[in-house]
Amino acid sequence: MAKTKWNVDPAHTTLEFSVRHMMISKVKGTFHDFEASVEADPEDLTTADIRFSVDTASIDTRNKDRDAHLKGEDFFDVEKYPKMTFQSTDIVKKGGGEYEVTGDLTIRDTTRPVTFTVTFEGQGKSPWGQEVVGFSGKGTLNRSDFGLKWNAPLETGGVLVGDEVNISIELEATKEA
Repeated sequence: MAKTKWNVDPAHTTLEFSVRHMMISKVKGTFHDFEASVEADPEDLTTADIRFSVDTASIDTRNKDRDAHLKGEDFFDVEKYPKMTFQSTDIVKKGGGEYEVTGDLTIRDTTRPVTFTVTFEGQGKSPWGQEVVGFSGKGTLNRSDFGLKWNAPLETGGVLVGDEVNISIELEATKEA
């Protein structure tokens, strides 16, 4: 199959993350507003072009005060850096529908390579006759590498917010007509 443009369906796509809190639990969140562009042969992603642009102000951790802090200068500084972006640079097929997708992630004007494990979940026809594909992705990054360094020491040792951020993506896309 040839490389095709796929329109990411935001109603069926999620961008989620989790980070350790107080060294004992995890806080989860999501970004609601994003744009994505995917040009790919879903049966062989090795030649795909994958781009994401995420509105950092759309962060949601189900806590208004925490979200306000995350949007502020200590973290995303959404007034100065309203977007974070990802552009794929290298894709390696691992087998069984699994790929390693490496790309340039930019947060707060800092760009670093990150790698996600991406799994092709399947392809089919929607009830309206459109060709649809699904992918799952996961990866980990160090938030300090992107200038998100705010933290507070705990009396018991350790810090309030972990550096390691786990990212999970569920993506559904429709073949462009």
